[in-house]
Amino acid sequence: MKIQLYLGALFSQIKGRHWWVGILLWFALVAPAQASVILRVAIERGVNQVKVGASTTAIVKDSTGRTLGQLPGMSAYAAQSVPGGVALDKWQSGLFWIEPTGKGFVYIGDRWFRGRTLVIPTEKGLTAVNWVDLEEYLYSVIGGEMDSSWPPEALKAQAIAARTYALYEREKQRNNPVYDLGDSPDRWQIYKGVSSESRNTYTAVDNTAGKVLTHSNKIILSVFHACSGGHTENVEDVWGNPLPYLRAVQDFDQNVKECNWVKTFSPGEISARISGIGNIKEMIAESFSPFRSVKTLKIVGDQGTKVLKGEEVRTALRLKSTRFTVSKGENGGFVLQGLGFGHGLGMSQWGAYNLAQRGASYLQILGHYYKDVALTPIQAK
Repeated sequence: MKIQLYLGALFSQIKGRHWWVGILLWFALVAPAQASVILRVAIERGVNQVKVGASTTAIVKDSTGRTLGQLPGMSAYAAQSVPGGVALDKWQSGLFWIEPTGKGFVYIGDRWFRGRTLVIPTEKGLTAVNWVDLEEYLYSVIGGEMDSSWPPEALKAQAIAARTYALYEREKQRNNPVYDLGDSPDRWQIYKGVSSESRNTYTAVDNTAGKVLTHSNKIILSVFHACSGGHTENVEDVWGNPLPYLRAVQDFDQNVKECNWVKTFSPGEISARISGIGNIKEMIAESFSPFRSVKTLKIVGDQGTKVLKGEEVRTALRLKSTRFTVSKGENGGFVLQGLGFGHGLGMSQWGAYNLAQRGASYLQILGHYYKDVALTPIQAK
């Protein structure tokens, strides 16, 4: 299935790319010692069909690395799951590589990306993976995670935190044969492809290239969030396991309107999200962190009781944060008044913004939010 594509206005300062030739196994065997880091980012997972293409003529290869032919530029084709592999245009193979020529971009789903595409069958359908240079991946992530008009020092702090987080996830997924991380913010980082790149994101990434945060010579879990509402949290109060570098610190984001929120629930809305407890009678914050985030929330219904703990408090009720108070509302409902946006661990992005506005450097920002860490060059593996 072929669909004509229109790339639209692209950025005049898009940088060149570094290419890898060969299939998955070749990369593992022959990557030079000083090679750039290639990330495998799953863009579509477990789908029956995915649109793929390129902005320039694309070379199509099979699982052995053999060239099957070409796809014309600015056209999308539906890769489809079939018994034993993938069907793409007139070909069928166990998997397909799609590699644009020149300085082209690849098209996956409904977005443009740097690098190349691997379409491979997985347990629940097709997975389309963007193989992209780490630094070029970050060009997009920085613009997805932060407003690219923010102060340069905040953007550089975000670049280092995001690079560190990506490599932490890559190491964690080392036994995953298909991908290192995905593109969604609920579990990974926001990765929109070339649409979120800009001159400012290029500068932030290039000026910090190859640098990551380590603790005891190991890459840290450099999580970040939008804002904490005045104080970040110790990791064990949110996720249970202590880490020496994710410690609670004073924050600088109290003046941000996005960090102040109110959410009203009717009894029916809570019952729909918390199954098995019937009509809601009480919502009780039973325990708190030292900085007044709710660690344990008891929800009592006429058919049972549910106790939410840690991050489950936020995710189950789809709240901005766990730093809130509970009061009774109208018609048996409840009103939650809160501070913060996100899990409250590591770097506050709005805090980084305000610190940069006050003249703090990116090193000072990172040193404030991540304790006892070093800025270290990436070690080739």
